[in-house]
Amino acid sequence: MSCLRGSEASFPWRVLPLILGLGAVGPGAVSAQPEPVPPAAETFSRETVIEQARRLSQQPFVRPAQVPESLGRLDYSDYRQINYQQEEAVWGGTPTRFSVQFFAPGYLYRDLVDIEIVENGRSRPLELSENSFEVPDPGLGQVLAEIGKYAGFRLHYPLNRPDYADEFMVFQGASYFRGVSEGQFYGLSARGLAIDVAGPRGEEHPIFRKFWLERPSSSQDSMVVHALLDSRRVTGAYRFGIYPGNPLRMDVEATLFPREDIAHVGLAPLTSMFMHGPLDHADVPDYRPAVHDSEGLAIRRSNGERIWRPLANPRELQVSAFVDEDPAGFGLVQRTRDFEHYQDLEASYERRPSAWVQPLGNWGKGHVHLVEIPSDSEGNDNIVAYWRPDQGLRKGEPFAYAYRLTWPDDVSPGRQLAPVVRSAGGRKLFSDLQEVMIDYAGIRPEHVAESVVHAAISRGRVVEARVQPNPAVNGARVFLSLETDGPESAEIRVDLKRDDEPLAETWLYRWVDDF
Repeated sequence: MSCLRGSEASFPWRVLPLILGLGAVGPGAVSAQPEPVPPAAETFSRETVIEQARRLSQQPFVRPAQVPESLGRLDYSDYRQINYQQEEAVWGGTPTRFSVQFFAPGYLYRDLVDIEIVENGRSRPLELSENSFEVPDPGLGQVLAEIGKYAGFRLHYPLNRPDYADEFMVFQGASYFRGVSEGQFYGLSARGLAIDVAGPRGEEHPIFRKFWLERPSSSQDSMVVHALLDSRRVTGAYRFGIYPGNPLRMDVEATLFPREDIAHVGLAPLTSMFMHGPLDHADVPDYRPAVHDSEGLAIRRSNGERIWRPLANPRELQVSAFVDEDPAGFGLVQRTRDFEHYQDLEASYERRPSAWVQPLGNWGKGHVHLVEIPSDSEGNDNIVAYWRPDQGLRKGEPFAYAYRLTWPDDVSPGRQLAPVVRSAGGRKLFSDLQEVMIDYAGIRPEHVAESVVHAAISRGRVVEARVQPNPAVNGARVFLSLETDGPESAEIRVDLKRDDEPLAETWLYRWVDDF
């Protein structure tokens, strides 16, 4: 099983709104072109979205209207030729520093999405004409105008230099969205909500069926996007406070209205790709030593412990749970920023963002849920991480929560703890033992000399654990020699301590078969 990734959202698309009006022609009247009449504006606030989600939850789920077959059968190359008219971007050419461009429906994006613009506390639907998109076939323009709706949008802001409005955030497909900070390329994605990921009856995919985009003033360096989430068993009202910069920050508020009890729900889900690296080697020859959008899961537990869990591309589905109460944070991290680690001139994996979730308020008991899906294509997202509350959702009981989502280069373990900067594995020379190597950066040589490796494995045994200075990273290198017990998986834990106090992140990994 795999999660198909969205397009790279690098298309030069813009929108040209169409304002339609109809004039009555009575007996003997002269037919004339009617004056355009703008759609009626309605009062809007955060409560507008919450009330719509509440009312929607009291009705059975109805999927949004779908694209006609002529758009649904477009392939990737055809879809890329449908480009938004850039000169008509919403708020483009105004004192507002933000502008918005839109995506046409079609190809994989078959749900038709409603979008409204909010100005001065009133919302108005955004419309579409035959000239909204540049199309390879005029017939496509007519079809898009008849549909009159979109598949998503992207936000622009002068992120990297003051004279150019960079694309920095995309909302497109189901409840997916992704962003970049200064100097980054698109990589992993976030989602509004996850339900039954890797479950026996299949995953339920909530969708954002409607958006409201608030126009910022000319002095604002942030903007607000609202979204109405819908799915077979739940609806939701989302508010995204978006702050571009270094890093990009999003303050997310959500209120969910379950139609049914949902035991397996994922809050603040992140979706990424991991193919191979020095710890989980490629199954087929590849000139690139590593291929991944994220290399590790980082967790800050409520008791202060910092965990680093390298990701894997397993042969069989893997699910891991990291139990906590009121977690301090978790995220999928792309820590290695050197080109030499990847050797990919086109993908530039060293410039992919990390994503960090910081809960706001108490999230109660639950666990960080990590799903690793076997994959043979870097075009598929095969890594999912989210918070799964123990109690799930209960029918008829609104569930509100909030979190801060940032898109940094890296996530520091903090508290003067050394980060893991490399994990590798293989066969120990002149031996039948497995060997694991872990590099920690930023440990003083005298502290390395006084450090002790605490290592454990759930099956088999740790034959040897030793540490030595690693001047290349101004830190330490730990070696583990392992004797495994059969083909079953085994959980490995490593703590590097000095005077019984942690010097570094706790290192966790699931060993399967061999490295």
